[in-house]
Amino acid sequence: MKAVVYKGPFEVAVEEVETPRLQHPNDVIVRVTSTAICGSDLHMYEGRTAAEPGIVFGHENMGIVEEVGEGVTTIKQGDRVVMPFNVACGFCKNCVADYTGFCLTVNPGFAGGAYGYVAMGPWIGGQAEYVRVPYADFNCLPLPEGTENESDFVLLADIFPTGYHGNELAQVSPGESVVVYGGGPVGLMAAYSAMLRGASKVFVVDRVLERLQKAEEIGAIPINFAEGDPVEQIKDQTDGEGTDKGIDAVGYQAVAGGADREEPAAVLNSIIETVRPTGALGIPGLYVPADPGAPDEQAKRGRLVVAIGKLFEKGLRLGTGQCNVKRYNRQLRDLIIQGRARPSFVVSHEVPLEEAPTAYDKFDKRVEGYTKVILHPGQ
Repeated sequence: MKAVVYKGPFEVAVEEVETPRLQHPNDVIVRVTSTAICGSDLHMYEGRTAAEPGIVFGHENMGIVEEVGEGVTTIKQGDRVVMPFNVACGFCKNCVADYTGFCLTVNPGFAGGAYGYVAMGPWIGGQAEYVRVPYADFNCLPLPEGTENESDFVLLADIFPTGYHGNELAQVSPGESVVVYGGGPVGLMAAYSAMLRGASKVFVVDRVLERLQKAEEIGAIPINFAEGDPVEQIKDQTDGEGTDKGIDAVGYQAVAGGADREEPAAVLNSIIETVRPTGALGIPGLYVPADPGAPDEQAKRGRLVVAIGKLFEKGLRLGTGQCNVKRYNRQLRDLIIQGRARPSFVVSHEVPLEEAPTAYDKFDKRVEGYTKVILHPGQ
């Protein structure tokens, strides 16, 4: 089958690789109809991880079930399904407690597994014509038949639940004000989710004009940090108080001001300043224990200079960690089905799988409006 294969920093290729087969009675094989490129994929693409050449990318996957293992009971051939990026068993202590992003079974020695991602287990990515799904009864979310809402449903694999997860971590409630740092796909999903949860005022901080325009289109207040201190801009619009809640949708590749130099703790420190005393922070943005491309030796070891004193002084609460997609995906699916949510507003391009190298290059450079790309194998 054809698949997107990592060749080295800033290089992927569409190559022939071995087609997956059933390896366990609980497996299914899914013919991939849509698979998205994630900002997290760019960390590997840019050589900012320990990913080795040869890995097949792709953790945002949906499609049609082609083969079904004899132990699968609720999923059948021909079903249209979307899979959480988390590979999870459904029966370990973390899965039973709804922490499926930290499954203790699928990646021995590590809490958590994912398709096509470095250090996240042996699971081959789905930027390919087919993908093997283990523990299929647990990991496959059934969808309505047909092709309707394809670009909405594929976002249930990661970014829509992850944006919602940021709100859960920050405990966003109706009527509250929220700041979201980062206007990429996850940040926009966090802002959108805040409004679904009834937030009264939502700020989105970024400097990419297309992202800020998207934020404004969904009813958020755009804040361009290249034009001035975002903390002061937001306090000017909140009677000097700051927001009730804050969400970091940027992570460790943050930059400060109008500069292009990375400051890995820039967003963390800004969000601590932005949120009012006794507020709460949700941090779904990715931070890593090791970053070979970091700007200083401490950051290379995952150690950042964070204003912990100010965090303590203000009595701020915080929640961190990758999204437990299974906790949210069914409810978010039903919002899409009922027409209450249309997350596909973030999708900028839909292209055949063969165009993946070009799409990665343009997405990484943030050119030609590339913000969220869906690949369609077989087109």
